[in-house]
Amino acid sequence: MGNALPGGAVPGEDPRLLPLFADLASLPGLGPAGPKLLVKALANGSGGNRVLDLLFHLPSEITDRTATRDPAHALHGETVTCEVEVLKHDRIGPGGKTIRVRARAGDTLLAIPMFGSRAEWVERRLPVGATRKISGQMKVDGYGRSIPTPDYVEPPDVIPEFERKWPLTQGLRQRSVAQAMRLALARLPELPEWHDAPLLKREAWPGFTESLRSWQDPDGPAPLPGARQRLAYDELLAGQVALGLVRRRVRHRPGTGLAGTGELRAKALAAFGHAPTPSQVAALAEIDADLASPHRMLRLLQGDVGSGKTLVAVLAMLRAVESGAQAAIMAPTEILARQHLRTLVRLCLPAGVQVAMLAGSVKGAERRKVLRGLAEGAVQIVVGTHALFQEAVAFRNLGLAVVDEQHRFGVAQRLMLAEKGETTDMLVMTATPIPRTLLLTQWGEMAVSRLAGKPAGRQAITTTLHGLRQSPDVIAGLARALDKGARCYWVCPAVEESEVMDTAAAETRFAELAERFPGQVGLAHGRQETDVREAALRDFAAGRTRLLVATTVIEVGVDVPEATIMVVEHAERFGLAQLHQLRGRVGRGSGASYCMLLYDEGLNSTARERLLLLKETEDGFVIADADFHLRGGGELLGTRQSGAPMFRLGLPDGEAQEGLVHQANRDAEVLLERDPTLASPRGQAVRLLLALFGKAEAMLTLRAG
Repeated sequence: MGNALPGGAVPGEDPRLLPLFADLASLPGLGPAGPKLLVKALANGSGGNRVLDLLFHLPSEITDRTATRDPAHALHGETVTCEVEVLKHDRIGPGGKTIRVRARAGDTLLAIPMFGSRAEWVERRLPVGATRKISGQMKVDGYGRSIPTPDYVEPPDVIPEFERKWPLTQGLRQRSVAQAMRLALARLPELPEWHDAPLLKREAWPGFTESLRSWQDPDGPAPLPGARQRLAYDELLAGQVALGLVRRRVRHRPGTGLAGTGELRAKALAAFGHAPTPSQVAALAEIDADLASPHRMLRLLQGDVGSGKTLVAVLAMLRAVESGAQAAIMAPTEILARQHLRTLVRLCLPAGVQVAMLAGSVKGAERRKVLRGLAEGAVQIVVGTHALFQEAVAFRNLGLAVVDEQHRFGVAQRLMLAEKGETTDMLVMTATPIPRTLLLTQWGEMAVSRLAGKPAGRQAITTTLHGLRQSPDVIAGLARALDKGARCYWVCPAVEESEVMDTAAAETRFAELAERFPGQVGLAHGRQETDVREAALRDFAAGRTRLLVATTVIEVGVDVPEATIMVVEHAERFGLAQLHQLRGRVGRGSGASYCMLLYDEGLNSTARERLLLLKETEDGFVIADADFHLRGGGELLGTRQSGAPMFRLGLPDGEAQEGLVHQANRDAEVLLERDPTLASPRGQAVRLLLALFGKAEAMLTLRAG
């Protein structure tokens, strides 16, 4: 591994950390299956197979069993620890298989049903006439008060004061995690403090090791005040320092100034027929300044649905061509790539610029012609999918690489495209509005341009909510709209990200609607052959079909101005960003447009609040920020609704987490301004922090954007 930090040190090699980076199998006494089960449990959280990964596997619950109180005042579901006098045993249930212990706690009569326990075992643990201390969950119903199958009976159990419960997997028990955690904590070294003393004093935070131990020690007391916030902040600071270092490196990477003449742009804008919006002009000015500088550009262009990002990207690429270089735009799907191709042909051919496409469907002689044109420089702008960064693709002089729907590509894939040129500038785009917090945590190494508002001609969209039981009414409304010549989308639900199940849902709905509206319904989903799906989209765009049943393949890259109605089935199963993107498929022409969200009436209050938010605003940036607060950590860009959390130690409260993010961002900026090479005592400690959170290695690839 090369030097990951300025100054030559590689933090992962610090001997103090090596025991933490060891495999879980190195912990003694876990048995042959123990490490495998632990790794499986970790995979459901933040992942990993090291001792450190186990230490970062925080409890999902900490139960306080210290309060000995009169059960007469305990609430249903409350954990109760109390002394009881055993009065008698009864047999209840089918065949009398369950032993119910009757007991008294003070003046309160309690039932203690022992489900699944043998009679001899119960008689030994809770003999009649004995006094025992028990701890369990109170149940209050019409039959009185009971503590079914207590968690602990003392003696012989020892009731923990504060019981940690970690997320498990099948076959793994809490006591096994607790034993492994004791062994892992024994390896936790004392580390130098990487925070400023004034910050620690102001927040009253304990040290890192002390904080982690207070949350994870199976035998410990209640976690220390401020320990959880401290751990969350440690992780955030590591991320912000890593991004800050990358930002400084990016600013000094040599590039080629692309000055441009404006001639090709003027011709493209004449073909476009509209002046750019003030927001587009401002974003383009920021991009132009980067292109003209002697350093390589790494800029994020974020814009809401329909804000006009593609025009800005085309004008940026034309500047590269004006300067004698080539440009490429990479999209995650062929549908979106072909949409870009149509735009490029409309704007660039009048300017005399040669445009080509490279994707999986481009084969044989046509593919060889495109590859030759790129290598010789005859093809000045190319649009494509993952095919663009294959080894066989060589450019004569790639000056600008544009990556659309950036979050759908891996860092390595973006890096491979950027490396196709010696000094290639990079512009990455997303139509998914990004919360301010994510801009700092996931995109902080980039300069950011934001497009606000919509270009002229875009229509407001009326969004309505309908329970699934109202589906017949919605279909009746569609019938009336189709009779008047409307064009409509019907998007079928995402089912646990299963493309097969999504397809089945779409095909079932297609069959039902095709029977109701014969000859008018098309079908598009991801498992169709490309030419079949493209034909369905062409038929819809041309008006040969007027109701398109689809999965989320139409989320981006489909532009049919005549479409005015969007129906989304089981809307609660989609991310808000996805719903906002889907809604953006309508409102593109002159007609009044509607988005109808069908939802399961049994959805919870948070899901209902999210859908109401979509109903109340079309501002994607407002939606993104609110969604972050509603959902907290997790994958928030809309491509997944579940999976590994964004932060391993992040706070469950989104607003509290956001406050820490902004504080860490300022802290990192001040630190790197004072100590850009992390050579000071605090800087050396921060190097250890970077290694702990895996940021030293990440910095090698973050330059890809």
